[in-house]
Amino acid sequence: MKIKDILREKGATVHTIGPDRLISEAITRLNKYHIGALMVVDEKEAIRGIITERDILRLCETRAGALGHITVGQEMTRDVLVGVPDDDLNYVVNVMTENHIRHLPIVSEGRLAGMVSIGDVLKARLEQSEFHARHLHDYITGKYPG
Repeated sequence: MKIKDILREKGATVHTIGPDRLISEAITRLNKYHIGALMVVDEKEAIRGIITERDILRLCETRAGALGHITVGQEMTRDVLVGVPDDDLNYVVNVMTENHIRHLPIVSEGRLAGMVSIGDVLKARLEQSEFHARHLHDYITGKYPG
């Protein structure tokens, strides 16, 4: 299975925010859309970073009183790992696990094409495993002619 299969089912909507916006606005968007990350993009939609719930929680621990004055650009993660639609599901699971990330933006032809979460990827992997197990069971028990 490929990441493009997940995006086809999930959709390609990616919520974004500009680096000049305030952290308090990022919090509002995360809550409004029930998501865990926002892609930080410039006026040309080029990826500049990512801001996640974890980034904001770290900030709350040290500077909670300043959330209305700190910009997304000051706190975003700048070195963003990205995937492509043709990435294999197992490869993406490994990238996300090894790098301790829960959100992976997907880029196609230099543009943001979607985002997958670790939950999306694990759900697809589980469905794929269940399909293979059912297929094998049916083959072994003679329910599938082969």
